[in-house]
Amino acid sequence: MAYIEAAAPNHDSHIFDVGGGASTLVDDLLARGYRHLSVLDLSQAALETARGRLGEAAQDVVWLQGDVRTVALEPQSAEVWHDRAVFHFLTDEADRAAYVRQVVRTLKPGGHLIVATFALDGPARCSGLPVARYDADGLQQEFGGAFHLETHATDAHATPGGNVQPFVYCHFKRVD
Repeated sequence: MAYIEAAAPNHDSHIFDVGGGASTLVDDLLARGYRHLSVLDLSQAALETARGRLGEAAQDVVWLQGDVRTVALEPQSAEVWHDRAVFHFLTDEADRAAYVRQVVRTLKPGGHLIVATFALDGPARCSGLPVARYDADGLQQEFGGAFHLETHATDAHATPGGNVQPFVYCHFKRVD
């Protein structure tokens, strides 16, 4: 949340949450007064969970079901692209390249990319699927010269099952 608030002090900024599904981030953003929110997830059921939880406030959010690599997104429509734990599931180079193209296409010049993935010492699998692990330099390499790393941090995320999963959080700014 701190990265989003730093990237988007103007509550009219369009924030795009990738893999938001049933997450409560959208609830928190609405509660803080953000007015232009889009949530994308592969799972329609997860989106419905969030919609149901928000009640009438769900009308203030654009809900998109689809694959981030291929879904049609409005060019240069977002000031902030937020992804907590989608990118690390893209273990194929072509999938990562498609994702990066979507970010570049969707973010306005000067926009902000906030991405969190498993850190280098994080798990090699999640929900039975293989994942890629990163540090800030590795993520910078993936997103390339169109982005400048503004700041990064690591965090030890405690799962509901009591496991600890090391994450790296990066805030990039689009420079072109």
